[in-house]
Parts: sequence; C-alpha cells; structure tokens
Amino acid sequence: MKETRKIIEPALVVGNNKLAYSLAVCLRDAGHPVILSTANAPKAWNYLRYHKNDIRKWSPGQYGPFDIKVIEDLHFENGIKLAFVITEEDLIAKQEVISFLESRLPEDAVIAINSETIPLDAIQDNLAKPGRILIANWVEPVHTTFFLEIVANEVTEARFVDQITDLARSYWGKDPYVIQGDTGVRMRLLAALMREAFYLVKNDYATIEDIDRACRNDAGYYLPFAGNLRYMDLMGTYSYGMVMKDLNPELAKDQTAPDFFNALIREGDFGMESGKGFYAYQPGEDEKWEALVKKFSSEIHEVIDKYPFNQ
Repeated sequence: MKETRKIIEPALVVGNNKLAYSLAVCLRDAGHPVILSTANAPKAWNYLRYHKNDIRKWSPGQYGPFDIKVIEDLHFENGIKLAFVITEEDLIAKQEVISFLESRLPEDAVIAINSETIPLDAIQDNLAKPGRILIANWVEPVHTTFFLEIVANEVTEARFVDQITDLARSYWGKDPYVIQGDTGVRMRLLAALMREAFYLVKNDYATIEDIDRACRNDAGYYLPFAGNLRYMDLMGTYSYGMVMKDLNPELAKDQTAPDFFNALIREGDFGMESGKGFYAYQPGEDEKWEALVKKFSSEIHEVIDKYPFNQ
C-alpha cells in the first residue's frame, strides 16, 4: 500500500520503449518528479498522454504541468539520486550508459538497470562505483503491476538495495523480491515454459492456440493468487510428485529455439506492431489490444490486491 507522504525526490528514467515510459508513469504516480531520457520524445509523449489518467494527480511541478520532463539526450541537471535504465540485452550498451551516468550523478546515487541474461558482475566490471549498481527488472505496464525483481550481489551496497526495496513497497505499489546473486529468476521460469511450449508445437502435440488456452485457462487462474509452489501446497504435493516422476524425463531439453520461431524473427514478424507474430493482426488491431491490456491490468491489479501474498 502506498504511503500518503509526499515524495519530492526527482528520478531519472533512461529508455526507448514502453517499459521505460510505463516506469516513468509509475514513478510519477508515486510522487516523483521524473526526467525521461529517450531517443524518441514524440513516441514517449504519446504514451504518457494515453496513460495520463493512470496518474491520479497530474499536478504542476518543477518539470511543468505533468511534472515529467522528456529529453532526447542525457544532459540533465545535477542532483539526481535515483536513476533507472532500460536497455536491450547488450553488455556494452549497458556499461556505456552507466559510465556516462556515473560522470553526472552524485556519489550516493543508485543506478538500477534491467537485465534478464547478463550477470550483474559483468555489468559492474570496470565501473567507477560498482557498489551502487543493481538490477531491477520490471513488467509493462509498470504502474499497474506488482512485479519488481531486484538482483544484488556481494559487491552491491546493502543501503542501495534497502532504498529501492523500501520505495517499491511504500510508494510504487510493488511486491518486490531480492535475488542475491548475478541473475534473476523470472526469465528463467518463463524461458522453461516457452521452451516446453515450443517443443509441443514443433512436434505437433499441440497448436499455438492450444498452448495459449491451456496456459490461460489453468495456470492463468491460479498464478495471480498463489504462484506455482503454494498452489502445489493447496492441491497436495504428493500428486504432483507422482506426475513429475514420470513426466520429468519427457520434458524438452532443446538448446536452441525451433525453426518456426527463428523464421518469425528472421522475417521481421515481431508481434502486433509489425502486424504478425504467432498470430496475424489487422491494421489498428494493436491499439485495440493495448486498450484491452490497459483495462485488464487495472482490473487484475484490484483482484490481486484483495489477496496479498501473505494472507
């Protein structure tokens, strides 16, 4: 539950996609004045205006009517102590932006960057102050979801981890967890599910539609309430133990993505925005889906909030 105490500390968000723009909305909703650095300011403003009603109080502030300042470079005023970076999965790109931020940010500023596959120690390598670098993985829309994965290692200073965790719980509406290591667990769990789905489709056990219906109509019902392991407790671990005993040897062990998926990437079929992914979409259909996701995310947020993780 967010506290009512007002936040006045500015926050910097660096990124060029919806995840970064959504994070800016989340932080602004919590009360932070936000500087959003992005390569495409018009696209960012379109997203912010579309979601302006998700910020409960658009109020004038030091950055204007929305109290969000959008810039297309990394030249911002000094004094920022909270910086959040969203980049592609590229080590050089991550280190370059962090190195630049280190030259502009105060000594006690924390820098949180997304990373699904690149270890934290690799990101920290050769940086001026590696102890203030941690991984923060989000899911879009950030402002209506509870997810926040924080990754810290033995180099990361505990005070920065505590700072982000406390802000997440008190202001950002998150239910965060901290992984002490170099990589998170969210993408590993998702990748296992995706690998098995690919295997079943590739070997004609199921269609793409079958996979989505199975996930949506079974796991999709209980995961928002319990998670996999607590659900096993609810249903009885013995029965799952018997099933897994026989099923485990049969699960996919593929080391590479299947040809049909590689073909999608090769042909530029990146999903709704391109008009085709696993499914085909008509022009304008991505906007309808975005509106549906926005509505659903708000509604499911209310449902999950009624049933907190620790009842």
